[in-house]
Amino acid sequence: MDEGPNGRPVRVAIVDDHGIVRQGLRALLSRPGIEVIGEAESGSEAVALAARSRPDVMLLDIRMKDSDGLQSLPQIKAASPRTSVIILTTYANPAYLARAISGGAAGYLSKETDPDQIVRAVLAAATGDSLIDRSLLQAALAHSLESRLLDEDAAEAEAMIEPLSERENDVLRLMVRGLNNTAIAEALSISVPTVKTHVQHIFQKLHVADRTQAALMAMRLKLVD
Repeated sequence: MDEGPNGRPVRVAIVDDHGIVRQGLRALLSRPGIEVIGEAESGSEAVALAARSRPDVMLLDIRMKDSDGLQSLPQIKAASPRTSVIILTTYANPAYLARAISGGAAGYLSKETDPDQIVRAVLAAATGDSLIDRSLLQAALAHSLESRLLDEDAAEAEAMIEPLSERENDVLRLMVRGLNNTAIAEALSISVPTVKTHVQHIFQKLHVADRTQAALMAMRLKLVD
């Protein structure tokens, strides 16, 4: 059985202004190891739900009738910092993805994504993994550099980071390819706890908060091929 943090079911909240979408996602996620603990249909409701229920994962739409999910994302993270937010949208837009990464999203998926992939993304996000297609990351990077959405220019950012060890570079390279901790452990013939330690060191050295930001920084500074 799949489980979330501390060996309990992954607690998921669903935010979308279309009831039929929420109903479909609830049905998809109604399985052992996952518990849907609430729904919302606007950004303000999502913030209140995050503060009240502190879900492990929140699936968040972007364009809703009375609000923008991306505008609400920083407030959601402030209300419940441990909640991993996955943007689930019809818009494969680099500008939106750049904003999502900046706001702390753990994943960015199309509503046309295979249902099993959505389930895998939820389980991955609950353990601190992220799921964003590398081509989308590259598009977001290009947009961020063009519009200066990232805080520092490349030279300043490079001056801030600390050198990575050879093994940390190996882990980072696989992170950029989208592998989760288990897959990285198998690829490098090391244990999952060791991978987690390397990931935390990478975050500290690159001055980033999550895997998505680490991947974007790695690509921005050409730390990986």
